[in-house]
Amino acid sequence: MGYLRLRWLLRAVVIAAAAACVGGCVPKRGPRVEPMRQQVESATGLPQDVIGTSMGDLVITFVGHGTLMFACGGKVIHVDPWMQLADYLLLPKADLILITHEHRDHLDPAAVAAVREDDTQIILTEACAGKVAGGIVMKNGETRRLLGLTVEAAPAYNVVHMRAAGQPYHPKGSGNGYVITFGKTRVYVAGDTENTPEMKALQDIDVAFLPMNLPYTMTPEMVADGARAFKPRILYPYHYGETDTSELIERLKNDNIDIRIRPMK
Repeated sequence: MGYLRLRWLLRAVVIAAAAACVGGCVPKRGPRVEPMRQQVESATGLPQDVIGTSMGDLVITFVGHGTLMFACGGKVIHVDPWMQLADYLLLPKADLILITHEHRDHLDPAAVAAVREDDTQIILTEACAGKVAGGIVMKNGETRRLLGLTVEAAPAYNVVHMRAAGQPYHPKGSGNGYVITFGKTRVYVAGDTENTPEMKALQDIDVAFLPMNLPYTMTPEMVADGARAFKPRILYPYHYGETDTSELIERLKNDNIDIRIRPMK
């Protein structure tokens, strides 16, 4: 085949492909998160942040208290959904649900049911398994690969703060925090915990959510101590109730950590 004939043949193929795509082809650039982000914002008014990852944009929805929603790479992840904070019938269905522990403000079967579909995967603790059927129990220290994501279960427990009977609000081994890896971005959702040795030993955390309310979790001083040890790039205090977040900012002002305060009451 002559050079000119081949050139014109290739040009015809390109033109035909372009014509076939008019009004119908979407470039294969990965899932579009912007329509979903706008849908959630208009339906609920919940605050959101967007962080770039190698999988595409990670959209963080701050539902409130200890409850979050992540969307990235076409997957939606709900963390500790609680119907008291939002109408979950208005939120996107879950590909993955992470439940940190069995307390009612973290385990709400009605909220789980509202976002669950037949193929939704649920990661939970052993204490939660009796309240939500079909979940996968992960113990402290375990790692799983799910939906193209790596999920690690980190210990979440009290060392200092105890109930009147001398029992910790969150006993060691009962609750999980989770490290979710989106491409190359590692996101740590601590659950209800204090600044434990396991937290301080974490490595390569890009985004961290650390709880900060008494008497159940940490003081600003404890959050600062934990963050200073494992050095997340971005730190969101969450589950902070009426705690003064300005104290945390002051304590970490020289530590090169991007502290972001979002409504989480």
